[in-house]
Parts: sequence; structure tokens; C-alpha cells
Amino acid sequence: MEGDVMVDIGGLAAQTAGIGVRPYLELTFDSDGDGAPGAREALFGIEATDLLVFAHGWNSERSTAIRLFDRFYAPFADLVGNGVRLGYVGVVWPSIRFADEPIPDFDARGAGARGLLGAGGRTGPGGRPGASGVLAEPGHGAALGPATRQALGAFWPGRAAELDRICELLEERPAEEGAFAEFGALVRELAGVDGVGAGDDLAAAFAPREVPAFLTEDVIQVCRSFTEALVEAGATLPGESPGGLAGEGFSVGGGMRTLWNGAKEVLRQATYYQMKARAGVVGEHGLGPVLAELAGRRPALRIHLIGHSFGGRVVSFALRALPTGARNVKSLTLLQGAFSHYAFAESLPHDRDRAGALHGLQGRVDGPVTACHSPYDSALKVFYPLASRMAGDSAGLMGFDERWGAIGHDGVQAVPGAPRLTLDAALRGGLPAAGCVSVDAGSVVRSGGAPSGAHSDICHEDLARLVVVAGRMGR
Repeated sequence: MEGDVMVDIGGLAAQTAGIGVRPYLELTFDSDGDGAPGAREALFGIEATDLLVFAHGWNSERSTAIRLFDRFYAPFADLVGNGVRLGYVGVVWPSIRFADEPIPDFDARGAGARGLLGAGGRTGPGGRPGASGVLAEPGHGAALGPATRQALGAFWPGRAAELDRICELLEERPAEEGAFAEFGALVRELAGVDGVGAGDDLAAAFAPREVPAFLTEDVIQVCRSFTEALVEAGATLPGESPGGLAGEGFSVGGGMRTLWNGAKEVLRQATYYQMKARAGVVGEHGLGPVLAELAGRRPALRIHLIGHSFGGRVVSFALRALPTGARNVKSLTLLQGAFSHYAFAESLPHDRDRAGALHGLQGRVDGPVTACHSPYDSALKVFYPLASRMAGDSAGLMGFDERWGAIGHDGVQAVPGAPRLTLDAALRGGLPAAGCVSVDAGSVVRSGGAPSGAHSDICHEDLARLVVVAGRMGR
């Protein structure tokens, strides 16, 4: 279905926005968690026994999120039991999309889809299905294409001069150290690291010593590390051979120009960190209060939360707003969750006096908290731990450090008794009745191009079936 249509749900109008399932509602939140008017009241009157609530991840514009919802929700009606009447919700929150980073399987219609995939999918590193290509929108080298530039302009309003200069630097790729210093200063200013920015900037999201190292350490070394990480993730860098990236391969006029590929990744990660802060705010102060009100007004309505990437952070932080004793959330499924694998831990292995940000909140779910993970997710395997290190906590930037692992890379960690299952075992034998469980979804979550790999390869019927199993909605 194309275009927006209006349907009546419980006597109230709701926008379905190209979604093929019914009844469907869209909950839209701004960066402070304030919701758009209308849909909230329609939600309270929705005719359903079970409500699927899906939050998209970082790097998704609204049109991309709608296609994601449409594709992911498509199999559900044929999977649930006869007594289950499903309602569907799409949670849309302000994110940023780099148009050179397509979402596999359903994004062929999206802007810049050929930027990474080239002429079509190819076998990725290690022989896994995937796509490897040049990291750029068509015709733009290492620079920002117009779609990405437009998205960044909306993300950082009023900063056109800074963004235009960044575009020039990424386009020209000068070999001078001063150009990298200028780029680093511009990114720091946009991100608010030095207190210049506004809104949900990094200065507000992190204590001073916890500002990510990639925004505080030597910019050339940081760009070098990200360039090496791009190659590790299977990328072919524009105009350069990846064979010359080690050691002295970074020579002035050759390798220094190659470092601008890493510089572009620095910019991407700066938006990523602001999305990390924003996702928590939207979950706790936006979606959470809606779920809390549902618990009071529709206590029999069974809620099943689903989140992809940072959308997993949105739905997880929503649990903070649930009232004591609320039992309306019956399952929470994290698809390649982009937050700490220690989030639900009572005590961190490297700091026993600290707990995870969501410790104990699995108890507010009257069912399992299921964390899907995949070894083919380069975004979480390579870039998340690289970018997540905090200044002063590590001697170098490269190398995996378990302190900064993502839940979508290796599942739930440091939660005693949390089982670990394969996807096939979970579908055949079921999931625990409550508590955290990790599910290796690498059998289906395995396709995608650099730099993110299979991070967004989530539109599979087996994953829909997993949500049905988690929510005890099957036949």
C-alpha cells in the first residue's frame, strides 16, 4: 500500500502510513520523548488481545522505519493462535540516516541503496552471504552525499556552515595534519563535547571523563583506527587499496588521504552517541508513560515490546516508567540491540560496585527478555566496542574489550542463570517463562555490506516466530 490512509480504531482516527497489517498505529516522539497528538488516545481504544510494539533503530528516517515495520510485521497474522487478535504499533523517534548505509532485504527502494551494495550482493568476509562495496553514495567518494547532508542538517539545525565545511574536507581529502585537526574540532563542536552544542549533546549525556575517546584523543590516530576497522569489516575504500593500510602504509599524500574514510566514520559515530542518549530519553519519558497508562486503562491488553538496534534501548528503558506491580508487558525481544551486554547485570565484572543501567528491570516483564545476537553484525562486533571506550580507560583504540561489548554481539552477560540458545533450539523447545535469555540468530541474521554487516538483517519469519514464542501467542 502506498501513501497515508486513515482508518477508524475504537472510534478514533489513526494513520496507517503504508503498513499492510491492521489495526496499526504509529507513535511518534520527539527528542525529549514528547508524543505527537492523537495516536495515544487511539491506542487506548485499540481492539486487540495482544499488542506488538516495535521501535526502529538508529540511522532510520521515517520512510525507512515504515518499510521496516511493514516487512517485519507481515508474517505475524499467520503465526498466532486462533484466540489471539493482534494490534500493531510502530514507534518512530528522531534518528539520523547515513544514506550510504542500506538496510538489507527491504531497502532497495531507499535513497542510496546502491551506495554500499554496488551492482548486487556478493559473498562477504568469511564466506558469509553479504555485500561488500565502496563506502559512499554514488559519485561522492568518501564525502557526504546530498541525502546524508540533508539528514545531518535536520539533525544539527542551524549548523549549516560547520556541516558544509565538513563536506568540503571529506570531498577534498587534504593530506595536511591541520585539516584533520580542523575536522576534529568541527565534529566536537557539533556534538557539544566542549559545551558548545545544545539539546541532547554529549556534554549533557556523559560525565566529562566519560566522553568517548574517539572525540577526545588524537584525531589522526582515531581516523587511522576507524579506517583499519572499516577494512576489518570488509569495506573497500574509495580510490585506495586496503593492502596499504598497515604501519608505514599511511604515507603523506597517499595513506593520509585514505584516513578520511575513517574521518567519515568518526562523524557517523558522533551521531551514534547522541542517538544513544536520545533513545534512553524517548524510552523512559516517551514510550514508558504510554505503557504505564495502558497498564491502568487496559490491564488485560498483553504488550510485546520489540526493538532493533537503538530501538532495543528505547523499549528497554521504557520499563523504567512502569508502575510497581504492572504485569501488562509479556515479552521484550531485542533484535541486534545496540547497548551494553551488561545492561541487566546487578554487578559489572570489571567494577563490582556498579550495576548495569537496566539491572533488575527484566523483572518488570511478565515473560522473557530475549536478546538476539549475531557474529555477522559488524556494527556491534567492530564499531560499537571501538567507539564505546571512554577516555582514559584504554591504552589504545583497537582490540576488543569486553567492558564495551554490545548485547546484540554476544547476548546478555553477567546475569547468573541466563540461558544461551540457538535460534533453532528456541523455536523448537521454547523460551524461559521469565528472565533474560540470549539467542544466537546468526543462522538468519548474516547478510549485509560494510560497515554495518548484518546489523539490520532482521526481516525474517523465524525472528517473527521467536517473538510469538516469547509472547506465548502461538497455535
